[in-house]
Amino acid sequence: MSFGRKVFQFLKEASIAHAKWDYEVSMSIIKSRKKLMILGLMLLPIILFSFANANDMIGGKTAFGPAFYSDTIFFGSIFVGLIAGLITGCIGAGGGFIITPALMALGVKGILAVGTDLFHIFAKAIMGTTVHKKLGNVSVPLAIAFLCGSGVGTFIGGGINIALYNKDPLLSELFISALYALLLGFLGFYALADFLKSSKGNAGGGDAHGGPTESTSMSVKVQNVKIPPMINFDEDLVPGGRNISGWIVAAGGCFVGILASIMGVGGGFITFPMFVYVFGVSSMTTVGTDILQIIFTAGLAAIAQYAIYGFVFYTLAMGMLVGSLLGIQVGALTTKVVKGIHIRGFYAISILAGFINRLATLPKKMVELEMVNLPLAFVNGFEFVGNIIFWIIVSVFGIWVIGKFIVNIGKLRAEG
Repeated sequence: MSFGRKVFQFLKEASIAHAKWDYEVSMSIIKSRKKLMILGLMLLPIILFSFANANDMIGGKTAFGPAFYSDTIFFGSIFVGLIAGLITGCIGAGGGFIITPALMALGVKGILAVGTDLFHIFAKAIMGTTVHKKLGNVSVPLAIAFLCGSGVGTFIGGGINIALYNKDPLLSELFISALYALLLGFLGFYALADFLKSSKGNAGGGDAHGGPTESTSMSVKVQNVKIPPMINFDEDLVPGGRNISGWIVAAGGCFVGILASIMGVGGGFITFPMFVYVFGVSSMTTVGTDILQIIFTAGLAAIAQYAIYGFVFYTLAMGMLVGSLLGIQVGALTTKVVKGIHIRGFYAISILAGFINRLATLPKKMVELEMVNLPLAFVNGFEFVGNIIFWIIVSVFGIWVIGKFIVNIGKLRAEG
């Protein structure tokens, strides 16, 4: 397997793992009247005050925050959450990758989109996670080492974003957009190639995203690095258990924290494959640690690195949360009446839509920063086309999924 294919498989499994977590916590909220009541209370400030009069409280031109609040952006955030939820629920991967790019496409500054997405993930994790049911197999030493590293990483990643923004807001926009273009481009083109290959060999359907295929040879090498302190884990699953250097686990946590804090993805999308493929930790032990990591990393990054500086849009976070809860439920039900091969194709297309959107913004940012000399009309047009392509693709996807759901609602109801 080529290096590129290995990286794609790693990212793909990461995306799937995060989508699974997102689905579980969303269903936990939807099925609980108590949690829905808490959500209603969280929405109360938005409902009680008119948008115009609540600007000072929820983020506006007179509030301490680098964005102008408008009703359009709020309703747009519900739409963004809905689409991300449909992608997560229907495809089983990828929805979390388009939230920050979609918010930026709506006109939200990059650093604010990152902080708001992190806060949205943190709010969902706190509300939806049934921690006591999942922590039975957690290795406490593993969790402590990883969380120490991720805590440091959130300060590094958040510090990078804030430093770039303070130097020049356009530099921050360029940095975040370039990172997303790189990630989504790599993942999207490999996913497209994977879809085309699958459609030739199996036109009838199949699983939307398959299962893990990565070997654990890397984990064997990692566990052979004996740098104390060594951490023992999986004693109940393997005679004598396994062990790994605490420094390696902390370094992995630091990497996750940096990535989460810079891109606003919570870190959950990378933790699961890192533990399983790189560290060699069992899936049972990984699940509980992943839950702790998402709550800790997203919360620390959202509050300590973004909220205290005014880089969290509470209103937009709540809009995304409401939209995603609805989208995930509809998307998950729709998978019962659509072919797997179609889902796989939409996965590739939706990721590439995000890639096109962020790529299209780069020339304009570079011109404004005086890095290149291109006609302003050209870069403005290029950015406009990228936005149009993005919103057309995600809207068509949303209409297709919701249409399939409505047409087959009788069949879905009969299935229970």
